[in-house]
Amino acid sequence: MVIPGPFGRAGAVASPMRWIGVLLLTGFLAAAILAPVISPADPRARFDPYQPPSWSRPLGTNDMGNDLLSELLHGSRISISVGFGAALLATLLGTMVGLVAGYYRGWADEVLMGLTDVVLMIPQIPLIITLAAFLRPSFWMIALLMGLLWWPSMARVVRSRAIQVREMSFVEAARCLGFPHRHIILTDVLPNTVHVILPKFMLTVASAMIAEASISFLGLVDPTARSWGTTISFAFARGGFINGYWWWYLPPGICITLFVLSLVLMSMDLEKEEVHAGMKG
Repeated sequence: MVIPGPFGRAGAVASPMRWIGVLLLTGFLAAAILAPVISPADPRARFDPYQPPSWSRPLGTNDMGNDLLSELLHGSRISISVGFGAALLATLLGTMVGLVAGYYRGWADEVLMGLTDVVLMIPQIPLIITLAAFLRPSFWMIALLMGLLWWPSMARVVRSRAIQVREMSFVEAARCLGFPHRHIILTDVLPNTVHVILPKFMLTVASAMIAEASISFLGLVDPTARSWGTTISFAFARGGFINGYWWWYLPPGICITLFVLSLVLMSMDLEKEEVHAGMKG
């Protein structure tokens, strides 16, 4: 049985690409966790508006005089939380559906994959935007909507792997020894599926963060809670783009890009590792 490590298969050597992703991700997570400690000011405190970057205000201030570095650090908590929250829910639902469909096959597979196809056909982003405009939801509601709509692709990936694993000799042996199906799924099938779940989870986090930024840019979220997306939205709506206040909108855009890049690098390397492991048999 193959047990993957926290960032890939046990014993596998991570490439420089993955380490770059891990370092970037660790830096962003540390900044988000330590935001109340390392922020130079309260993000709601007011100073002189439209200050360019300086020693006292490294990223300047916006139209309200808020310190943009503090806003960026506190905003990372919302952006990252929405991304991980949506991805965790989508991964949980997709893994459950994929494991049951792939292991049991038969009518359970047909019903669950039929449901998966139905959800896949729903135009997800337009639906989320419509619901956001109608309900005026919080960031957590957006994460919930994305999690409830984005599980089908995870379910398909997990199902494919579960079909392979259920035919392996150690699973056949467990069935012959009379172990219950739930025990086999949790102790034999799921551990051998984690290495395909992890890269997909990272890509889902990246997609959720991009979607959150897009929805925030449209002004369809709570304006009192500042994420990276709402900072860019306010810069656009209040003249930051037109007047060339680059310190207002460029840092959150760079943060979104680097955060997504870190997840994509890690995901790509994990997938490459899986392909090599498959070629070795």
